[in-house]
Amino acid sequence: MSDYLSTATYLPQIEEFGQRAPGQTTRKIPHSPIHTLNHDALLNIFYLYRLDIPDEYYENGANRRMINFDWTGQRWWYKLAQVCRQWRYLILASPSRLDLHLLCTHGVPIANMLAHSPPLPLTIFYHEEDRETTEEDVEGILLALRHSDRVHHISLYHLPPPKLRKIITTMEEQFPILERLYIGPPTEHDRSLVLPRAFQAPHLRHFLLWHVALPIRSPLLTTTVGLVILWLMDIPPSAYFTPSYLHTRLSLMPQLENLAIDFYSPLPNRDVERQLLDTPIMTHTTLPHLRWFSFKGVSAYLEGLLSRINAPVLGCLRIVLFNQLTFTVPRLLQFMETLSFRTIQLAFNDDFAELVAFPLGGQRFYPFTVQIMCRHLDWQVSSAAQILDTLQPVHSVVKELRLSHRKHERSSEWHNEVDRTQWRQLLRPFSNLKTLHVQDELVGKIARSLQTDDGEPPLDLLPNLEELGYSGGSDARDAFTPFIDDRQVAGHPVDLTVVNPSVFSR
Repeated sequence: MSDYLSTATYLPQIEEFGQRAPGQTTRKIPHSPIHTLNHDALLNIFYLYRLDIPDEYYENGANRRMINFDWTGQRWWYKLAQVCRQWRYLILASPSRLDLHLLCTHGVPIANMLAHSPPLPLTIFYHEEDRETTEEDVEGILLALRHSDRVHHISLYHLPPPKLRKIITTMEEQFPILERLYIGPPTEHDRSLVLPRAFQAPHLRHFLLWHVALPIRSPLLTTTVGLVILWLMDIPPSAYFTPSYLHTRLSLMPQLENLAIDFYSPLPNRDVERQLLDTPIMTHTTLPHLRWFSFKGVSAYLEGLLSRINAPVLGCLRIVLFNQLTFTVPRLLQFMETLSFRTIQLAFNDDFAELVAFPLGGQRFYPFTVQIMCRHLDWQVSSAAQILDTLQPVHSVVKELRLSHRKHERSSEWHNEVDRTQWRQLLRPFSNLKTLHVQDELVGKIARSLQTDDGEPPLDLLPNLEELGYSGGSDARDAFTPFIDDRQVAGHPVDLTVVNPSVFSR
């Protein structure tokens, strides 16, 4: 069938179902033809069918609630409207109840569709990586945007920057019914895209930008009081805003559920701290529905923002911090009070160290992740130790810790020797830890840190440990033998076990 619906030109023929092959005998089964249903019953069926199409969120294979970026389901009613004349007229007579949209997407002749279809809300969807956006597509998008009073959803993603710029610059007016706006070029290298200052959408619910600047003086975030999802991703330096500026805008968004603030590059901590001193905290804002918060930037900015907001039902916190000499995040501890977890994994990778808290039964997301953007192992361990020390009251409830690594291409750079005291500082916050699992490449380093020096009490570190697991061969077992013997003598035996490497995958 066509990708668009032309109500003036297509009247389908109804096929006859249940025909018999020659010579075949059948037994008649009583049934009630669907055409005997009244209009209300049919509309209820259509409505329930509509509910099966993912809208704002969907459940992925891991039972996690994800934002739905695929809007092609807006065509759900096209085939139904082509079944028969009765269904067509019934559907088109109930556009609000059935939430009907016309889908403007790759390959659809927009001018023809608009000329031969009813004036339904428009969904502009160009979000497919493997589809080229042609000049005809661009002209169709521009034509659809001229109907700003009908545009309900806009998703412009993976469009070449020159074409995307041509489209964005025309959005200098109000879009009164627009509820979702997703914009992002296919590459981060072009950061000159700017949303027009005159653009307004008072009923916006989802607002997601990647590599696109939002003008500081734009009134958009002061008028969109119904925002549910706000993602400002890879914010270029030219569009930087202070924590107090962001706080003022967030205070106007009481329905916000999902927030992501992601800076493309770091601003020095000292500059952020100076701004915070110049703007003392006057009020706190409670975001009563905020469940998911993601941040990428420097720790001083994060602290400045968290000192101004509360999130009593927060269930997922994702933090990415640029490399710094020191990390101070005491406000982060207060923000984590609503998060629940018992197992965490600390992974050392090529370009970052990552702390991940694993969900308890029934949770849909990893409740807490922190990435620290630095390369060398000694920097990664030192940075992670600082974060863990600040969050010590939270990690005192952790029962299982997994230490892992990823194969590294820059082995000469990554394998910087880490001082034994740094590893012990890393492990010290886990005072109630019951299980420690260590991946093979880290076995020697952790084994040396667990061994006691002269004068150190045997239970100084991980006093409640019951199981020590490792992946690797007999050399790994031998490396941990002195620690196991010390604990046996101290009257607190620890079981030494071999774990499957898959334990460290998530």
